[in-house]
Amino acid sequence: MLFLYNRYRYKKRSLESVNRAHDQLQEAHSQLKAAQQQLIQSEKMASLGQLTAGIAHEIQNPLNFVNNFSKLSAESIDEFLKSNDAQEKEDIIRDIRVNLEKINHHGKRISDIVKGMLQHSRSDSGEKADTNINALINDAVLLAYHGKRSTELDFNCSIEESFDKNIPSLKIAQQDFRRVILNFANNAFYAVYEKEQQLKQNNLLNGYVPTLNVSTIKQGNNVAVILRDNGTGIPNDIKDKIFNPFFTSKPTGKGTGLGLSISYDIITKIHNGKLTFESEKTKAVLFL
Repeated sequence: MLFLYNRYRYKKRSLESVNRAHDQLQEAHSQLKAAQQQLIQSEKMASLGQLTAGIAHEIQNPLNFVNNFSKLSAESIDEFLKSNDAQEKEDIIRDIRVNLEKINHHGKRISDIVKGMLQHSRSDSGEKADTNINALINDAVLLAYHGKRSTELDFNCSIEESFDKNIPSLKIAQQDFRRVILNFANNAFYAVYEKEQQLKQNNLLNGYVPTLNVSTIKQGNNVAVILRDNGTGIPNDIKDKIFNPFFTSKPTGKGTGLGLSISYDIITKIHNGKLTFESEKTKAVLFL
């Protein structure tokens, strides 16, 4: 009886230890999930901030044209009312017509930018639609570029585009794919800017021009999208980690480590594609 009683007490203590360990694991798991959700939200907000800055910069230019040509048209109307010369009136009408055409053109440009913003802000349904991939990539790269310029006023980068015009409309998840290009372009602009700043500090610029080359190529039934920059490159010791969730080589506050991981999932899982990269000390190339 004493043996059985001691055995019972031992099993009871063991069960209590297991239960405590289980409770601790449950609590750690809940904390990990909360931290994960917070990081994902941080990544979304960072992406939204960059996108908003880019959109604001993109809209400002055509909006200036609309305002200027509207003002010129109002002044032209005043001149028309004061004039008694038939030829002068005809010239003024012609100028007003040209101004209105320009207002219409730049108004449509603003409308396209807003439409792109709304598409990006929609919830990720994964729904695919026929898309001009060259136009989507061009718009996303420009948004990323203006977003970078809005935070780094001295930033400039040569953007070289080589798009295959034989690519037909592709069924892709537009907002997801746009996010991928934004992530890649943001990383490229970060890399070339960092390299330029390092070279400036050491007086070694020697004609260095930050450059991002973006190209598309139709390969049979597939399409390759290639982004190539001449920035700082990716060190060998982190090449195996760059697509890992929460991994970032950027300083604290500069990245969440989710951009490339999310992009990898979008390309490989949603679009059944491949995402690879090559890197040297002075350049990096992404293939998708």
